[in-house]
Amino acid sequence: MTQTIQAKIIDLRYLIDNFGIQLVLDGSFFSEWQEDLPEINDLDKQLLDKVKMGYLNLLNYPPLLEDIVRMAVVDPLLFIGGFYLAPFYVKSEESIDIAVPDEDVIIKGRIDTLVLKEQFWVMIIESKRASFSVEQGLAQILAYMLGNRYTDKPSFGMIATGSEFIFVKLVKGNLPRYALSKGFLMRNPENELYDVIRILKHLTRLESA
Repeated sequence: MTQTIQAKIIDLRYLIDNFGIQLVLDGSFFSEWQEDLPEINDLDKQLLDKVKMGYLNLLNYPPLLEDIVRMAVVDPLLFIGGFYLAPFYVKSEESIDIAVPDEDVIIKGRIDTLVLKEQFWVMIIESKRASFSVEQGLAQILAYMLGNRYTDKPSFGMIATGSEFIFVKLVKGNLPRYALSKGFLMRNPENELYDVIRILKHLTRLESA
C-alpha cells in the first residue's frame, strides 16, 4: 500500500536519505544571485520602499500570518520583477506529488506560488509567517523543486518569511545538488529588497533568453 507523506513535514534528513540531495558550498555553483545583476530604476526603488514601509507597519499589528506576508510582500515583488508578464505566468496553491525512489511512498503538497515559462519551473516561492525562520521552509521548497519533471535546466526558488528572503538553486541529476544565497533582511538599515528584486529580474532575464 502506498504511503503518503505531506511535504510540510519533510525535513532535510529525509531528503538526504531518500533522494541523496547534497548541499554545495562552492560559490561558483550558484553565481546567479551575485553576478551580472541588472540595475533598478528610481520607480522600482520607490515601490520597494513602500513595500518595506508597509511591512514594517504590519509588524505593529501581530500576528503577521502567511497570507498577509504573501499579499503585502511577495506579490508586489513578483509584480515589480515582471513575473506576471509573458512569457511567465503564475499559479497559486499548485498541488504536487513526488515519488520517493525505490519506495512505495508519495510526498504530497501544495506550492504557495509557482512561476512558469512553457512548463519550466522558474521560481517556487514559499511564504512563511514573519516569526518563522527560513530553515523551516527549506526542506519543503527543496521537496517541491525535486518534483520538477524537467531536468535539463536548474530550477530556482525563493523562501520569503516577510522578514527575510533567501534564494535556492537546485540542479537535478543522479544526485541532486542545491545551494543557497545569503539571507536578505527587511530590518537592515538599507532596503535589501533592492537586491532581492535585482536577483528576481536577473532570473527572469535568464529564463527569457
